[in-house]
Amino acid sequence: MKAKIEIINDVKVINAGDKITPGQSALLEKLKMRPFEYKMTIKKVMMDGQIYDPAVLSITSEDVLATFQRGVSNMTALSLGSGYVTAMSAPHLIMHSFKNLAAVAFATDFSFAQADALKAAAASASAAPVEKIVETARVKEVVAEVEEEEAEADMDMGGLFGDDEY
Repeated sequence: MKAKIEIINDVKVINAGDKITPGQSALLEKLKMRPFEYKMTIKKVMMDGQIYDPAVLSITSEDVLATFQRGVSNMTALSLGSGYVTAMSAPHLIMHSFKNLAAVAFATDFSFAQADALKAAAASASAAPVEKIVETARVKEVVAEVEEEEAEADMDMGGLFGDDEY
């Protein structure tokens, strides 16, 4: 009966994540429990002398694209803010120039094909939304006037110089 093992009770030999001792390894070998599954847990990643967190291993192409788009947006904003023309800011500058030309075409008799199309679209639009905007502006003016009158009437200095009675 040499080298035979009789199991009477269920016994947990190892737990996930524990280091295996030589005795546990010998016992599992005798029980012919193979293959072992090993898992590496990455704590840090070193690349070109730089140390990174393991989260860099789960970066997808969408993450890279989103980061690139944020960088392009920041460069475009910087270019537009500084007035330095780059390939990224050119479409924005052209659109802004077109808007200025369209505004001049609406205000004067000057016209070009795209401005004529805009004028036709503006003429075909109903006047109801414009009337609502004008009415809303009138209501805001009246509310502002009422608030201004209330502010002028309430100039008693909040009792700064004592009681209001003389």
